[in-house]
This record gives sequence, C-alpha cells and structure tokens, in this order.
Amino acid sequence: MPDAAARETALQEAERACLRRGAQLTPLRRQVLELVLQAQAPVGAYALLDRLKAHRPGAAPPTVYRALDFLLEHGLIHKVERLNAFIGCTDAGHGHAHDHGHPHQFLICRTCGATAEIADHAVSHAIESAARRAGFTLAQATVEIEGTCARCAAA
Repeated sequence: MPDAAARETALQEAERACLRRGAQLTPLRRQVLELVLQAQAPVGAYALLDRLKAHRPGAAPPTVYRALDFLLEHGLIHKVERLNAFIGCTDAGHGHAHDHGHPHQFLICRTCGATAEIADHAVSHAIESAARRAGFTLAQATVEIEGTCARCAAA
C-alpha cells in the first residue's frame, strides 16, 4: 500500500475495527501495522524490528512479535507462511477476525517476490468440501500459490 493517504485510511479503519471489538490499537501496534502497510512486499519480523528501531531505539524482538500477534488476532494482517513474513489484509476492519474471517489466498511471484491477496470463495468452498469428504473439520485454511506475476511474465 504505497499511497500515504490510503495507508492513513487503512490505519483509521483498523483503529475503528479494534474499538468495535473492545481492543486497543496502541501507538506501538499502530506503528507496526503502518510499517507492514508501507512495505512493498511481505516483510519479516526482524526487518520490521530494524525499521521500528529508527523510531524506538529500545525495541526488541518480543516488542514486534507481541504487536504482530495482536494484528494477526484481529485480522489486520496475514502471515505468509512460505515467506515467514507479514502482509496487510486487503479486507482489514470489515468485521472478521483471523480465525474465522474471509477466505484468503496468496499469489506469490517467484521472480520478484510480489505477493497479492485474493479472497476467492470458490477456492475456500472447494477446500472445505474436500476436507469434509475426508472426515476432517476445517478450522482455517490459507492457500499460498507460487508462480509468476503479470509484470514479470511480460518482462
């Protein structure tokens, strides 16, 4: 989310979503969320820590991990497991929580690392149906798809 106005709108919506849930988007949590939103690609916890130290010299790994845990719990960010990195949720603040939120899948470019979140209900339904047929009760599913983005394919 490169546009500063779009980031500010997202941060304000995140704050309102937290208030609706009785949670607080503290200045530190807001700052970590802003750093995630500023990133051009999924960003790792230690990269976030390095960026955070520019404003909070005493920041330590637990500081970042606690903020990330809160942001994940409230559906404001997602963890891209394949990359061990975090990305802002494109549907953040719309009433879902991480455990039972909207369906999400990630398209990860192997060439440039660009990652896009999509929310295709058909994919989610197919996974749920397959799980049911196997006698499995699905709690959550995140799909990470690797390939080549349009920009890299055109190059």
